[in-house]
Amino acid sequence: MRIVAWQDGVWSNEPVSSRIAAGALVAEAAEGSDYWQKTMYGFQHDNGHALLTPWEDSEAIEVSFSLDGFTELYDQAGIMLWHSDKVWIKAGIELNDGIPHVGAVVTDGYSDWSLSPVPEWTGEIITLRASRMKDAVILRARTDSHPWRTIRVARFPYETGKQAGPFLCAPTRPGFQVTFTRWAASAPDTDVHTDPPVR
Repeated sequence: MRIVAWQDGVWSNEPVSSRIAAGALVAEAAEGSDYWQKTMYGFQHDNGHALLTPWEDSEAIEVSFSLDGFTELYDQAGIMLWHSDKVWIKAGIELNDGIPHVGAVVTDGYSDWSLSPVPEWTGEIITLRASRMKDAVILRARTDSHPWRTIRVARFPYETGKQAGPFLCAPTRPGFQVTFTRWAASAPDTDVHTDPPVR
């Protein structure tokens, strides 16, 4: 396990504010910030906030954050996997109809969205994990009291030029803050049916 320092990342778009407090990163998203490309809505949003470092296949990436403060429609945070402004994946928690949902948006020119309600995760620390295998990425999520859940296997065939790290967006309101508690790299997954260790 290798801890990634917050200061090693570079923001895709600077948030309203960010600070390190007791080892955690506290960031505030700008009102109207989001990542989405075209599908169904027609609009293109690329003004969300992702803190990115280079990502190699020799490591899986994990991002942990607190669900405290998620109160409004589409409040969201998690892990961003970035190859270009038209090819990326975000996975995490998004508030939908007052309930936290775990899911992913996979984008290759156009975005798609998959999600599942997780009301039992309310108020917990969430960990998202991404590990690339062959031409795909395995996305998993857990909390401190719930085991790993595989949330998506998506095509992501890029051996080079990848970046990854925490992200947050606030499409509908100002003042949304997220406390990220950990950013780490570890050994990659060996099989989609084998859960990685909990560290």
